[in-house]
Amino acid sequence: MSIKDQLFIASQYLAPQALISSFFGRLAHCRVPSVKNAAITRFIRQYGVDMGEAERPDAADYEHFNAFFTRALKPGARPLDPAPDAILSPADGAISQLGAIRGGRIFQAKGHDFSTEELLGGGAERAQPFQDGSFATIYLSPRDYHRVHMPMAGTLRETIYIPGRLFSVNPLTARSVPRLFARNERLACLFDTAAGPMAVVLVGAMIVGAMETVWGGPVAPHGSRVVATRHEPGAVALGKGAEMGRFLLGSTVVLLFGPGRADWVPDIGPRSMLRMGQALGRAVNL
Repeated sequence: MSIKDQLFIASQYLAPQALISSFFGRLAHCRVPSVKNAAITRFIRQYGVDMGEAERPDAADYEHFNAFFTRALKPGARPLDPAPDAILSPADGAISQLGAIRGGRIFQAKGHDFSTEELLGGGAERAQPFQDGSFATIYLSPRDYHRVHMPMAGTLRETIYIPGRLFSVNPLTARSVPRLFARNERLACLFDTAAGPMAVVLVGAMIVGAMETVWGGPVAPHGSRVVATRHEPGAVALGKGAEMGRFLLGSTVVLLFGPGRADWVPDIGPRSMLRMGQALGRAVNL
């Protein structure tokens, strides 16, 4: 690792992460036209954002930066794989890792892993359905579409807000910070599906202003305790490909299935680029 990379990692341990994220979260809601238009235009240019696929392609049409960042796409921009057993990619992004959960541990990067139980906020009973199951970790870069969609149709059973740090989740940090995705602030969403239990975990990161869900709206960031919320059976039922949430600035999604329930597409692996709606795997024993 270069000196520059070492300094970047060290700075994240020392930085006031919540304060920095809160500041940028407020700035991203600025409605002053000259400020927000300049920020959006610069971002588009710096990261090569394809506005041709956006429902509103003109940067000036967005009321603030966060509205641009969570922009909707034109109808048909993300076709869904039509196979009945397809497990869809929940987001645009790149595979960080995917594979089997072994002994309750999820592989992060060479030399690093973390437990399913800590990822989901504690409690062996909550983690048990995913023991020896399958996982996929998807990194959303700044240029990506930042809405998160359902890999399969499902009924929401429980959401768990877990407070934590706000390290960057880019590939360098994933290789360098132990238990990264089980340390950062996150929201775990547990669904019942035709393939059994499914967890979709939205992981926060440095400068992420907030996360939102379609059933609960904004998730209050930077909390101090785990908050688990049970949902009435059938109260929140979402179809395959339906939007379930979004990030206000970029982050990571961790997807979990139980043992023998998901076969990942063979030619998809670390650093594979994904688009929301393409087949990430196939559900088994429907």
